[in-house]
Amino acid sequence: MTVNMLLAFFAAVMLLGVNEVGYISSHSAIERFEKAQSTRHTLDRLMREMLSIESGLRGYLLTGNAQYIETYAKSAQSIEKSIHDLHGLLADSAENSQDFTDLSSQIARRISELNLSLQLHREGNEDAWRFVLTTDVGLKNMDAIRATSERMIARTNQRAEDSNDEILHSLALSRMGIAAVGAVGLLAFYMYLRKAEALRIASEREKEAQARERDQLEQLVRDRTASLGKLATHLQQVREEERGHLARELHDELGALLTAAKLDVARLKSHVDISVPEIGERLKHLVETLNGVISLKRRIIEDLRPSSLSNLGLTASLEILTREFAERTKMNVEVSLEAVQLSASSQLTVYRLVQESLTNIGKYAKASRVLITVHNYPTHVTVQVRDDGAGFNTHAISPTAHGLAGMNHRVEAAGGRLSVTSTPGEGTLVSATLPHSSGA
Repeated sequence: MTVNMLLAFFAAVMLLGVNEVGYISSHSAIERFEKAQSTRHTLDRLMREMLSIESGLRGYLLTGNAQYIETYAKSAQSIEKSIHDLHGLLADSAENSQDFTDLSSQIARRISELNLSLQLHREGNEDAWRFVLTTDVGLKNMDAIRATSERMIARTNQRAEDSNDEILHSLALSRMGIAAVGAVGLLAFYMYLRKAEALRIASEREKEAQARERDQLEQLVRDRTASLGKLATHLQQVREEERGHLARELHDELGALLTAAKLDVARLKSHVDISVPEIGERLKHLVETLNGVISLKRRIIEDLRPSSLSNLGLTASLEILTREFAERTKMNVEVSLEAVQLSASSQLTVYRLVQESLTNIGKYAKASRVLITVHNYPTHVTVQVRDDGAGFNTHAISPTAHGLAGMNHRVEAAGGRLSVTSTPGEGTLVSATLPHSSGA
């Protein structure tokens, strides 16, 4: 690795040096090339404007059309600008300074001749301006301007070619330097690849070991999850069995005691004078208390293990559950229940789902309307409990909220799927889908 680092450092330094030298040389040559091109373009523009100013003046003198004067004036301004630009481009060129001076003087003389012709025409001296226009002085001046311009263009082209040759030379040097650096880089890269191959083999071995360990951990997690799922299902079954046992005990033992108490009260009525206000009130209060206890016992038993589910079926038990909930909470509860064919365990799952949902609505939802539907399909049964209450954020459920987790586990244990959809202020929808074959 040390040798690789030294070779890489040496190659980088060489590459930077070659690149910097080539850049400086090429940049300087490109600047001279661009300056030569600008000089040539300026000279070409200057010659075009000279032709334009002559044609503009001749057109005006021959036709008298004022539009030619506009062309003449614009060309004169453009000539001044071109001479100024040319002076800036040739300021550091000693070999072109004399040509620039000659060219400026020649252009000035030619423009003076053109201005003289224009002035004579405006003064109405036809013979004079025609004489000036037809003499060969202007032709000689234009030939001199053209010759000087061509000489300067030729010199500018030579400078552009020299700059281009210098650029090619710099590129050739850079090419050779980069090739040398590339060779050094390839050597360093080859050594790096050898080291990288060794590291790759070691890394693959480490990955294989990690993959085996990860597979073992994943299998352990799956086994633990399955074990916990079975345990949760078993505890749920045990709880339902305990509820059923407690419901039977309350029904048998407590029912017998309350029945005996009511019989004793009935016997007392025949042996006491109920016309006495105090005795009559006490007996009436005792009867009402016994009836309330019997009603409470019946409600507790139904909560623990609904007898209507095994005696009347799922549809009737849900109607009783929703009717009692509506009477107790004064909410508007609407039901749409279809007869379904489910196993006893799946029917209990549906009943507990609706019961838990109604309990949550009564505690937290602050709803005014509840809709409960049970629909039967060829392959599955859907159960939905919808309310128009406060709703909640389903992504911010507290870990201590075991009600939804319990419902989800119960539905999944029955082979179904549970979904809870809610938005704050827009109510909640609890929906479950259970297959017909679940628990059969």
